Amino acid sequence: MTETAVAPESVEQPVEALSSTASGEQLIGMLVDRARSEGLQLTGEDGLLQQLTKRVLESALEGETTDHLGYDKHDAVGKNSGNSRNGASVKTVLTDVGPVEVKVPRDVAGTFEPQIVRKRQRRLTGVEEMVLSLSAKGSPTGRSPRTWPRSMGPRCPNRPSPRSPTR
Repeated sequence: MTETAVAPESVEQPVEALSSTASGEQLIGMLVDRARSEGLQLTGEDGLLQQLTKRVLESALEGETTDHLGYDKHDAVGKNSGNSRNGASVKTVLTDVGPVEVKVPRDVAGTFEPQIVRKRQRRLTGVEEMVLSLSAKGSPTGRSPRTWPRSMGPRCPNRPSPRSPTR
């Protein structure tokens, strides 16, 4: 099988469209089937697991930034608040599925301390289980932080994010 990059939208689209009607196992099966039909490898560089891992980590980091600053990205509440988002730095972390390049958000005051991918941290273990768990719940973009306590232990944010689902 040859490696082919698939746009992130093609990984996310079927999950969001079917998450309300399909079980977790069915959703993972659909993702795997679609990846295979499009020639995308499941593992390896630019594989399905690596893409899902990147999306989950980046979304979780955005959620942490939102918790830290107290408002969502592009929210008018944050204007002239004294601290705001200040772009992102790119970082490569070694995970169970291989190296993953993630964008780590920054804040103007420099007080944001990410918890899921800590500063100067290069190795991240246990991410594969979290990604599969979130994907099974229909959230490949990581918008379900309520599953963090099981997978991330004490490193998870202990207060709900304004972006967290309240289901």
